[in-house]
Amino acid sequence: QVQLVESGGGSVQAGGSLRLSCVAYGYSTINTYMGWFRQAPGKEREGVALIDKYLSTTYADSVKGRFTISKDNAQNTLYLQMNSLKPEDTAVYYCAASWSWATMRDRDYSYWGRGTQVTVSS
Repeated sequence: QVQLVESGGGSVQAGGSLRLSCVAYGYSTINTYMGWFRQAPGKEREGVALIDKYLSTTYADSVKGRFTISKDNAQNTLYLQMNSLKPEDTAVYYCAASWSWATMRDRDYSYWGRGTQVTVSS
């Protein structure tokens, strides 16, 4: 059974950086589609970024040029490098994985982490 565990969240001032990690246990991340999602208080969960089995990446318009998603298959780990953080980036960030086709839709993913809090202050 696959288990995903996020880490790296915290509190940072606007303009700062954080790197989130997501370790997959129970299966290799090779040939996976993996994504980062976030949910702010009172808002719906939204897709942030995804990386497919070919290592091609897709980003939400709100984070393009600031966030970078990557994957280290040898370590079974997904990363999200977040630069130039803004207060509107404040949310709980979740990683998700699929071993079949997936897009930025959360329904495409069967496995989810518990989330890690990111707080950006002005």
